[in-house]
Amino acid sequence: MLTPGKSRLLLSILSIAAFMAGLDLFIVNVAFDDIGKDFQGEPLANLSWILNGYAIIFAALLVPMGRLADRYGRKEGFLLGVAVFTIASGACAASNSLWVLVAFRVLQAVGAALLTPASLGLLLSVFPPEKRAGAVRIWSASAALAAAAGPVFGGLLVSASWRWVFLVNLPIGLLTLVVAARHLPSSKDESPSRMPDLPGAAVLTVAVGLLALGLVKIDDWSPGRVAAVLALAAAGIAGFWLRSRRHPSPVIEPALLKVPVFVWSNATAIVFSAAFAANLLCAILWMQNVWQYSALRTGLGIAPGPLMVPLGAVVASKLGRRVGPGRLTALGCLLCVVGVVLMWRQLGQQPDYAGALLPGWLVGGAGVGLALPTILSTATSDLPPERFSTGSAVVNMSRQIGTVLGISLLVALLGSPRTYDDTHRAFGHAWTAIGLFMLAGAVTALGMSARSTPVERAVPHSELRAE
Repeated sequence: MLTPGKSRLLLSILSIAAFMAGLDLFIVNVAFDDIGKDFQGEPLANLSWILNGYAIIFAALLVPMGRLADRYGRKEGFLLGVAVFTIASGACAASNSLWVLVAFRVLQAVGAALLTPASLGLLLSVFPPEKRAGAVRIWSASAALAAAAGPVFGGLLVSASWRWVFLVNLPIGLLTLVVAARHLPSSKDESPSRMPDLPGAAVLTVAVGLLALGLVKIDDWSPGRVAAVLALAAAGIAGFWLRSRRHPSPVIEPALLKVPVFVWSNATAIVFSAAFAANLLCAILWMQNVWQYSALRTGLGIAPGPLMVPLGAVVASKLGRRVGPGRLTALGCLLCVVGVVLMWRQLGQQPDYAGALLPGWLVGGAGVGLALPTILSTATSDLPPERFSTGSAVVNMSRQIGTVLGISLLVALLGSPRTYDDTHRAFGHAWTAIGLFMLAGAVTALGMSARSTPVERAVPHSELRAE
């Protein structure tokens, strides 16, 4: 029986670890300029792998790492994930070249992919059913807080050195390890389970990596070379899908794709996350490269948008039952489109944060607050209870794949402009693409309200393979 004090301690440990993993998806954005200058002016196409390398590995390993933690022990998986993440963070800070930094970012992502599902699994296993929903909401809120705090923390730390963006994880990670080792209970699935399809996860990782590579090199490589890389990426994705149909324990069970709400939620998560990630980086690059803002000033300028997300989420919780998840998410996407239009129509060469950027940024933040929590909460709503954890991992994987796609497309669209007119034109193309992706999200979101068959008919138990 958990005492109130013990419950708060366990929830704090698990939420802080999830916050730390989520923070590294956002904190590095504002450090791009400083990292590039430190490493002999590396171009944006190369710097993008600091984000893409992390997101690709995080996406591909979330589901199999979660299953491994369930099989061999969630506490052990959590401790190992935190340890790997912390060690990799120190190595990132000590990196002496861009590609060494990218390699250790990949190792960071391995740790994050292990600690994130293990922490959620521990949460679900130690809290009684009547308290699980509240605990999961707090745990999930830590990721939203990471999105809001990331640019500000990044700006503060980069003012000393970009290396502090990674060094800050060391004391947090070490403290988490000590407290978790002492207080977290052991937990694992007692029923025998099959090993997850790790080779399938590797195929997916390579395929998404090739897709990102082909996109960011559009301006640097010949059309034939780019087409060959993108064709290999498509072949890898097709191979992954064929393998998933035949493997006894696939990363994504094909039977899940018979649930319309799950399918449309994941499709929306991909296009929405692509637009969200590109918009965030686009605004940061405009403030730093055109307005010449410092990293700290940029981080403070970014913060109001993410701070609108919790307010939007509160409104979404009130409107959800009356409006429906599909229309609510579509409304959020359309607000993001309005935000993009407001920003792009006002932005100019001279800094005008309050008049040109802030209004659209606030409107877009409110749209994210309506859309993102609704996507995440709706994705698993029609799944059998025994597939809640897998479904949550898959939709988070979709978010990371969308992030990779959005950043890669942004890099391709921006290119290497030399004059302000070229820069203005390139950013215009980028924000147009972001708006189109948000419109696509509004369209796919309408399918999230589909409820044509009961869960038991949509996914017969016999089709869901034992883990």
